[in-house]
Amino acid sequence: LYGILDQVVDEYVPVVKGLQTDIDEIEDQLFTGDPSVSRRIYSLLREVSEFDRAAKPLVEMIESLKRGSDKYHVDVELQRNLRDVLDHAIRISDRIESFRSNLQNAMTVHSTMVAQQQNEEMRNMTQVSLEQNEQVKRISSWGAILFAPSLIAAIYGMNFEDMPELKWHLGYPLALVAMVICSSALYVVFKRQKWL
Repeated sequence: LYGILDQVVDEYVPVVKGLQTDIDEIEDQLFTGDPSVSRRIYSLLREVSEFDRAAKPLVEMIESLKRGSDKYHVDVELQRNLRDVLDHAIRISDRIESFRSNLQNAMTVHSTMVAQQQNEEMRNMTQVSLEQNEQVKRISSWGAILFAPSLIAAIYGMNFEDMPELKWHLGYPLALVAMVICSSALYVVFKRQKWL
């Protein structure tokens, strides 16, 4: 029985080494910005959980055997061997727990980095939006400034017989002055509001 248990625990060692290698690779990739890291971390967390489900019952079984061997005065050599296998299994179980903790920390760090990157992108988008709003304000201001003289010119460009100011010798200069005053007033208003 001892030989079988020792063999099973020894078979776990390459799995532990493989998981350690994978975790080391993930820790190296963590700060590269690779988007596949979170998927890989999650996948490894699942592997660690499955491995833990296989290893924990083995530790419990070996502990029970060791308690029974103490109680029923089993050969000292076998007790020492069971204690050795138990220590080995407990070390593997502890490594599994440390793997889980490392992977959870890596997931937290990666999530934080992704959130920071998204915040930075949102900040950039907000800045671009604010700049676009400023451009739209300027364009709208100039449009309003140009609209006033266009409106006056459009009214005077109509073909009406009954427009008294058309026959008045100051009608044309008055229309030009009205265009300049309206445009200037709008320019001053928009300049004060810092739209221009």
